[in-house]
Amino acid sequence: MGLGGAMLAAPCTGRAAPSLAPRPLLFAHRGASALRPEHTLASYAKAMADGADFIEPDLVPTKDGVLIVRHESNIADTTDVADHPEFAARRRTMTIDGRPETGWFTTDFTLAEIKTLRAKERLARLRPQNTRYDGHFDVPTFEEVIDFAAAESAARGKVFGLIPEIKNSTHFHRLGFDPEALFLRTIAAHEHTRQAPLEVQSFEASNLRAIREKILAINPQARLLFLMGEARWPVPDLAAAGQATTFGDFMTPKGLAEVRRFADVIGPANTSLIPRDANGAWLEPTRLITDAHAAGLLVHSWTARPENYFLPAQLRNGDDPAARNPAGMIAEIRRYLDMGLDGFFTDDPALGRQAIDGV
Repeated sequence: MGLGGAMLAAPCTGRAAPSLAPRPLLFAHRGASALRPEHTLASYAKAMADGADFIEPDLVPTKDGVLIVRHESNIADTTDVADHPEFAARRRTMTIDGRPETGWFTTDFTLAEIKTLRAKERLARLRPQNTRYDGHFDVPTFEEVIDFAAAESAARGKVFGLIPEIKNSTHFHRLGFDPEALFLRTIAAHEHTRQAPLEVQSFEASNLRAIREKILAINPQARLLFLMGEARWPVPDLAAAGQATTFGDFMTPKGLAEVRRFADVIGPANTSLIPRDANGAWLEPTRLITDAHAAGLLVHSWTARPENYFLPAQLRNGDDPAARNPAGMIAEIRRYLDMGLDGFFTDDPALGRQAIDGV
């Protein structure tokens, strides 16, 4: 079904439409995750050194209600938890947004227990060079990342923004957590997040609606970004409420007008800007950027990665999917920028900076 009446009932906030960014913004996707294990301070340090404008911490809670920085609650692939016999019995299967996952989950661990773990490279086959950092870094809290961004801003004379994602809100609420309350309390407690550029992401609409005015009361320049999965995917919070609304429903002019009622930015996949065929080759571009701009929305897409595996077939430089292809990634980004893209997430901010600056 399309956009339901329950979704249309939310009142308009009355905020003016954002000005389209005169210069594309560069978002470090989990830090410089092509070069260091994701969501580590080392990854964020590399990203800021390589020219990122914003760094991205994905947020999930611990058992004792602390927001830590991981892409998902399941930490089997990004930490050495499997090497800790004391935690072996905590391995289990949990359903998150309708999908069963087996592993170890942050909500079963206190922060003190999380801090006994060490981060590791998630994509070891594609990025074997990053495995040399396995075991070097711990799992940071959101507060530690805020402090680190503030310190780097002071040291480098450049204010680094944060673009945190509140993960799996409906799932965590069902477990008795309130990630939005934790998030608001954390950003209110830090000077950096009260004043620096802040863009808050979610794949869910309900939590963005609920916290919009509260975030703006803390940081008046904050923006809200509605992340979009593939067009056929159901929107998690709406699916949990019994609605059949897909992200594709929000990619229409009518759907984008509705998004503008609770967000300032959309975050589609790059494949929603230019679809690909079964062989990974680019097809004709969509009107998503044009239609979003007409609705008063910025467009910040995900994710530019430097390996052949992730690139459209026209830009790959060989048969090895794991081979780095900097020229291909830069060419991909420039195609989207030529379409009017306002900003993008990348695993390799140095290459992203080259794409923007024309180096």
